[in-house]
Amino acid sequence: MGLFRVMMPPKLQLLALLGFAVAMFFLENQIQKLEESQGKLERAIARHEVQNIEQWHTQDFLRERDLTTTVSDSEDDMVIIYNRVPKTASTSFANIAYDLCLKNHFHVLHINTTRNNPVMSIQDQMRMVKNVTEWREIKPAFYHGHVSFLDFTKYGVKKKPIYVNVVRDPIERLVSYYYFLRFGDNYRPDLRRRKQGDMKTFDECVSAGGSDCSPEKLWLQIPYFCGHYSECWNVGSQWALEQAKLNLVNEYMLVGVTEELEDFVMMLEAVLPRFFKGATELFKTGSKSHLRKTSEKKPITKESIAKMQQSAIWKMENEFYEFALEQFQFARAHAVREKDGELYLLAQNFLYEKIYPKN
Repeated sequence: MGLFRVMMPPKLQLLALLGFAVAMFFLENQIQKLEESQGKLERAIARHEVQNIEQWHTQDFLRERDLTTTVSDSEDDMVIIYNRVPKTASTSFANIAYDLCLKNHFHVLHINTTRNNPVMSIQDQMRMVKNVTEWREIKPAFYHGHVSFLDFTKYGVKKKPIYVNVVRDPIERLVSYYYFLRFGDNYRPDLRRRKQGDMKTFDECVSAGGSDCSPEKLWLQIPYFCGHYSECWNVGSQWALEQAKLNLVNEYMLVGVTEELEDFVMMLEAVLPRFFKGATELFKTGSKSHLRKTSEKKPITKESIAKMQQSAIWKMENEFYEFALEQFQFARAHAVREKDGELYLLAQNFLYEKIYPKN
């Protein structure tokens, strides 16, 4: 080295030292940049981890919020349809909903069809489906009207409304309707009815073979539950009877009977308190619970009943009524108990166990 230094001219030595200094400066500068880049990378990783933690906490909060609000949100989005059969105490039951809607914070809407026609055109069916499912400002909602069953799934709806209804002994229903057309009821006593002035009793009508008391007039509860198929309205159709039964058990949450309306109201209050909280007490004591009663209704003779029961149409309508009654009594037997002449709802009799994985 010493020899190199001796032999190397001073100018070259200076250049060599200068080059070495530049190289060292460049190297230190690169090391500093690498250290700064490493610091930035570490800070970026740290920020990312913090964001992940915050995101996890946010997701946990949202999950907790969803768990606590799902039930109430679904209840606020709930729709009930009561496609009421005429002369089955339908006004009495609908008035309970009107009396409770303000207190329980839901809307009641009457479906008023032209001339009370229970069959809608296909375009009106679509309109009603869209209204019921998309009219969010009016939810939760209780719709009622003299309309036959409408299958919402045919129109692409995933969340269907809850259907409820009430049926009545077919002869009793027809007798009530017969006198209603002539004398009206205590709901609107001054309203002139279609058959007003006809003083013929139901027994006299049966004896004379009149059209207003003919067995064909019994054909109503089956088509109301059968729906908007043409066969539903073919009087005496066995297919319509079977379809009505299928709809009753598959599409209706609960179907009560006029003769046991209080039990029906009690069960609805237990299942749907969002709508019917306080309904049982209101039914027992409220001034509107039995608001509508047919005026001048006369009991019919055993002879008239026997003559009506000879009809194949009565047998089918009665079969449907007995079927509905059996389903209702089955549901009631598993929901309430009687003690000292009073009905009491059963407490919850199931629980969850063996829940895995363990926390």
